[in-house]
Amino acid sequence: MKRFIRLTIILVIATSLIVQCKQYLILVSLDGFRWDYAHRGLTPNLEQVREKGVSAMSLRPVFPTLTFPNHYSIISGMYPENHGIISNEFFNPIAEEQYSYRQADLMSDSKWYLGEAFWETAERNGIKTATFFWPGSDVSLPYRRPTYLKKYDSKIPYKERVNQVIEWLKLPEKERPFFITLYFEEVDIKSQEYGVNSKETNQAIKLLDDLIGYLQNSLKATEISDSVNIIIVSDHGMTDIYRDNTIDINKILSGKRCKVQNYGAFAMVEAQEDLEEIYTYLKKNEYNYKVYKKSEVPEYLHFSKHPFISSLIILPENGWFITEKTESYSLTQKAAHGYDNEWSDMHGIFFAIGPAFKTGYSCGTLWNIDINPLMCKIFGISPRSNIDGKLDRIGFILKR
Repeated sequence: MKRFIRLTIILVIATSLIVQCKQYLILVSLDGFRWDYAHRGLTPNLEQVREKGVSAMSLRPVFPTLTFPNHYSIISGMYPENHGIISNEFFNPIAEEQYSYRQADLMSDSKWYLGEAFWETAERNGIKTATFFWPGSDVSLPYRRPTYLKKYDSKIPYKERVNQVIEWLKLPEKERPFFITLYFEEVDIKSQEYGVNSKETNQAIKLLDDLIGYLQNSLKATEISDSVNIIIVSDHGMTDIYRDNTIDINKILSGKRCKVQNYGAFAMVEAQEDLEEIYTYLKKNEYNYKVYKKSEVPEYLHFSKHPFISSLIILPENGWFITEKTESYSLTQKAAHGYDNEWSDMHGIFFAIGPAFKTGYSCGTLWNIDINPLMCKIFGISPRSNIDGKLDRIGFILKR
């Protein structure tokens, strides 16, 4: 009798795991889609997701609120100080090497990525994955990549990206990916070029909402549409900036021997002479910015542990912009991101729909580092033990 009970328990657990693995998940990133862009009356498809699935008031990014750190935090469940991608561009002072999102050969070196991306966790558990653009997916080590991947190419039309996702889902089951990422950059580009409230940004919002509708309609042509979950997120928000609200950090530090990197919504400064002298000088000249020693950065920013973070961090007031002015310099962009991640302007979106999620459920602000353990729960696999994300901050959006 005891043997029969044990066998029954094992069969139930095995059946449960099979059911979990039969669910599919598409993770869609709408770069720079601020939380309130979904409240402009331009997004009927997102509204439909809100009515039939889950929607959060906003998605809290990590600091700095930049594209590469946040995409890798979403996929790894870790803060940048722990996963290593501390900015879109940064310098390794020990090996004297540069990381830059602008250069594929520098960006793809696996050594920069200290966290384990979800596709690595899934693949290790026998689940095939695919990425249509996601930072870290085209790393140099093959065993850290998804089964299928597309390297970033802005020239690939948006509908073609969706079509590829559908083609992957139409593969024979043994070849088919169960987890797929999809990325669209239109809103981020238009917001920065024309401003948060421009007609161009509104057109971009409408375009991406149309693509969400196109994705959902295209899924209906597959035999697995009822098994597909979709999570729609953005990596950060956006805020307007103005030419008069700039901080010429090179002018402030004129004559001082130091290296400045990451102009914009924050800057890092490495002293090449007496650190205390430069810190004291910056402190005395604080105007529309705050300077911190690495060890004194506010704890909620989680930006002090990594060795590539410089000795001094400069944080401008919200909406102010750190520049490297020259005689020919002119601030052309109309909006920016990268600021304090508690500022609501920097918050993104979170929507989810599918068999794993509650219906018509709205909640407060979610944290993007919690998406990794959420996805692990959907697939019935264990996340890495060293992640910063917590399932108990987000798991309540799942069906019981």
